[in-house]
Amino acid sequence: MKKTILLLMSVQFFVYLGFGIIIPILPEVIVQQGYGEIHVGGLITIYALASFFTAPLWGRLSDNTGRKRLILIGLAGFSLSFFLFSLFLDNLALLYLSRIIGGLFSGALYTAVTGYVADITSDEDRNKYMGLLGMSIGLGFIFGPAIGGLLGSISLSLPFTASAVLVLLLMAYASLVLKEPVRQGEAVKRKLLPKGASVLWQYRIRYLFLFSFLVTFLLAGLESTFQLFQIDQIQITPLQLGYLFIASGLVDAAIQGGVVRRIKDGKETQWIIGAQIVTAAGLFLLPFTTSLVFAGIALSIFTAGNALARTAIVSLTSKESGGKYGTAAGVAYSMDNMGRIIGPLFFTWMLTIQSGAVYYLSGSLALLAIILVVLFRKSANSLRTVENG
Repeated sequence: MKKTILLLMSVQFFVYLGFGIIIPILPEVIVQQGYGEIHVGGLITIYALASFFTAPLWGRLSDNTGRKRLILIGLAGFSLSFFLFSLFLDNLALLYLSRIIGGLFSGALYTAVTGYVADITSDEDRNKYMGLLGMSIGLGFIFGPAIGGLLGSISLSLPFTASAVLVLLLMAYASLVLKEPVRQGEAVKRKLLPKGASVLWQYRIRYLFLFSFLVTFLLAGLESTFQLFQIDQIQITPLQLGYLFIASGLVDAAIQGGVVRRIKDGKETQWIIGAQIVTAAGLFLLPFTTSLVFAGIALSIFTAGNALARTAIVSLTSKESGGKYGTAAGVAYSMDNMGRIIGPLFFTWMLTIQSGAVYYLSGSLALLAIILVVLFRKSANSLRTVENG
């Protein structure tokens, strides 16, 4: 059991490492090859689109054909996407194809892995193991950009070649270790609109869903524009960017591990408002970047606020769901994905029009998001009351 869970955690780690590893490499590739900067957003968006909209299909396939088989297929496809990207940096069409393949098979892996965990765990310990998978996803997001930047300083294709080989090794290990589980439940389908979602939108929890979208929208926007902007400002390299992402990853971990647990029940909205002010401060500082240290400080301030807001909103949403935890999580996940799909394309487009102004806009949106929290606090139309009644 323990060996199986560790393996499944590794799979999730690599899927989200694959999402993050491209962040410090892609702008460099686009600039070197002379492609339009809008393609940075396009290549990030196409991955999120392919993953999100095909996940329900993979969920059904996982239920019909088996978890192990789909995990192995997913790892093979994911590895192929890395190999394609590393070999065809000079071919924009094939870069898009590699990202579509990566997104497709990341959706397969997510649904098969969560279905597998649902099959091998009891109701009592399922949350704990799903939490471990969530931790692996978070680590992948943190280490992906850092590893991409460090290896990318040697060669722009190296992070993808190394990841492709590691994923193939993981597939070989999984084929030996994993056994097809006895079916107990269904894979997570990750529908665009989960069943029962329309009911939730009638209550004040809708403000939290909209807030979740904005938080991820701003994060995705920063990830897709930060390096392009800093190449113009301070001629930042992938290696330097790797160092900055390591620093901001440590800030993220410190917030998740140290600050969040200090939030007392009923005080979440106060912390979220404070988090948005910190987020906006980091964004407003970015246009004034004159050195690597200054860029790192601004990025870390943004990360601290964004990490605090992301974690606090998840906790508050679960409390506000009136017992409909699964449906609420599904809607929040959908809103997060919309942020990841729209954010990169919108903000890279903004960057091409008016470079530094993109951060004045995103900082202003971070502050405007506070209005949603205020509306939530003022509304008495809560699912908690329905549950208690």
